[in-house]
Amino acid sequence: MPWLGTLVAMSDRVANVLGLGLIGGSVALALSERGWRVHGTDVDGTRVAVARERGIIHEAGLAADAAVTFVAVPPKALRTEVERALRDTNGVVTDVGSVKTALARAITDSRFVAGHPMAGSELDGLDGADAEMFVGAVWVLTPTANTSDDAFATVAAAVSELGAEVVGLEPERHDSLVAVVSHVPHLTAATLMRLAGSRAEEHIALLRLAAGGFRDMTRIASGQPGIWLDICDENRDAIVAALDALIAGLGDMRGVVASGDRTALLARLTSAREARANLPSRVTRPDDLAEVRIPIPDRPGAAAEVFTLAAELGVNIPNFEVVHSVEGDRGIAVVLVEADAAELFRGGLMARGFRPSITRLS
Repeated sequence: MPWLGTLVAMSDRVANVLGLGLIGGSVALALSERGWRVHGTDVDGTRVAVARERGIIHEAGLAADAAVTFVAVPPKALRTEVERALRDTNGVVTDVGSVKTALARAITDSRFVAGHPMAGSELDGLDGADAEMFVGAVWVLTPTANTSDDAFATVAAAVSELGAEVVGLEPERHDSLVAVVSHVPHLTAATLMRLAGSRAEEHIALLRLAAGGFRDMTRIASGQPGIWLDICDENRDAIVAALDALIAGLGDMRGVVASGDRTALLARLTSAREARANLPSRVTRPDDLAEVRIPIPDRPGAAAEVFTLAAELGVNIPNFEVVHSVEGDRGIAVVLVEADAAELFRGGLMARGFRPSITRLS
């Protein structure tokens, strides 16, 4: 059973990180502090030396027998470096890029799992490396029909150990969603700052008045601008579609404000407030959880299917593990979900041929 091989691979506790910038450095540091032996490489040899001096990595270069290799290089270099990692190592390979479709479709090796941690910082490089960056964050994995269950389970277990919540999505759906929740917000923040900046030239007091909401909303505009050139190029269609929707929404809001329609304005603000309040939060109370045990059928992609189904149904998976079945060589996924969503999740699993069992933790 493919899942069982994961338990052996993960016992090696050796990982590679290819690219030691903010995200790669944080991955390396998080792994190191959790007992992994980490090898790392970067086009900047000085950065590698600094990473070793600070204990972020243990060795320079790539370990051929590492259980997992994380590729954390700029978007335009991802395909080349993923292919290099697959060629030079024997374990599974994943990446941390924020655009997934082109890469996930281009790399057909079963050992590759495209990924995207939804985390970051305004800081740059190793000075911003944070071992706790991924705790509580969503880490999206975008498997394809070529992805082996073993590779998916290995990567999912590794990133889960870093404190992240694994969410499985199809690559195209990921790019469409991330355009709305990440890419367009960054462009919007940059636009607001340009607007404020242009007016500040005439009214120097304006930026001094910027507090609270304005600072919160535009915080992401302080991120490194260079990487966004590649992101906007690679996810152009999804970003343009999301910008069109935003522009249409702003046009609608403009019309409501210009007309003085208080009822319509209140309805829009109330709807937005309710939607904001309903954003999912990380579950921490055991009494709110249920354990779902899922025997994994022997078919390609079954492991990843558990996670992609959860994402489709809006079911959070705060934690999971893989255990041996007492009946033989089958793997069983043991996942924790919100108790209120357990029956919905069970129904979806059964519709796809799984046979789950549920136990509430309360």
